Amino acid sequence: MTLHSIPNIKHTAANNFFLLSGPCAIENEAMALRIAERIVSITDKLEIPFIFKGSFKKANRSRIDSFTGIGDEKALKILKKVSETFQIPTVTDIHEVSHAAMAAAYVDVLQIPAFLVRQTDLVVAAAKTGKVVNLKKGQFMSPEAMKHAVQKVKDSGSNKAWITDRGTMFGYQDMIVDFRGIPTMREYAPTILDVTHSLQQPNQTAGVTGGRPDMIETIARAGIVNNVDGLFIETHYDPAKAKSDGANMLHLDNLEKLLTNLVAIRKTIVNL
Repeated sequence: MTLHSIPNIKHTAANNFFLLSGPCAIENEAMALRIAERIVSITDKLEIPFIFKGSFKKANRSRIDSFTGIGDEKALKILKKVSETFQIPTVTDIHEVSHAAMAAAYVDVLQIPAFLVRQTDLVVAAAKTGKVVNLKKGQFMSPEAMKHAVQKVKDSGSNKAWITDRGTMFGYQDMIVDFRGIPTMREYAPTILDVTHSLQQPNQTAGVTGGRPDMIETIARAGIVNNVDGLFIETHYDPAKAKSDGANMLHLDNLEKLLTNLVAIRKTIVNL
């Protein structure tokens, strides 16, 4: 399991799911440290392996005036500070070949966005850094198609690939999770369920993506019951003011109760 190869990963012997969590985008140092500190406290208590998530840049926005970041190097340095402050690994997404080596100098896991997972040069560049590569399943792709993305990582000399399901397009303005795909993708690589992005409602007329955060626990519970290896949950202490994806984000105050419930379900499943 590639989880053990990640620097500073904790609680790997707990037989729990692992968690990728944090804000959608790095807005400033104070917010990143505040969110990380809270999640570290919760995951240490529940013995959940935790990787802090934050995008150093948002390149796939609906409108040109949408927030894209505070500066690449500035945001990456904040991710590095989070890692050093709390002794935890970090993950960020990359959008261009040139981002791979740059981001790899600061974080432990490189994430390929769902819209870009078929971009061969990008996947190869990420794999060649030697970092774990988290491949987000395209909203337009079948679970079976993800074996080719994983194979690109392997053909680039790495066996460090994960798959993340973030829902499939259902009409123009909704997403749906097909849980039949979880066991299929787990045949190719450790599989994560991106709970919050699966609840997005894209293509709104206002140009701002909507969401259904009220369904977060429903989707997360179903993921655990269906043996996902990890969960991806974006969270913020003030989602309404978050600069990206606030509409589908979990309020930080609700994270501990959610994870407590999920750990209980996990223990039940493991003991069956």
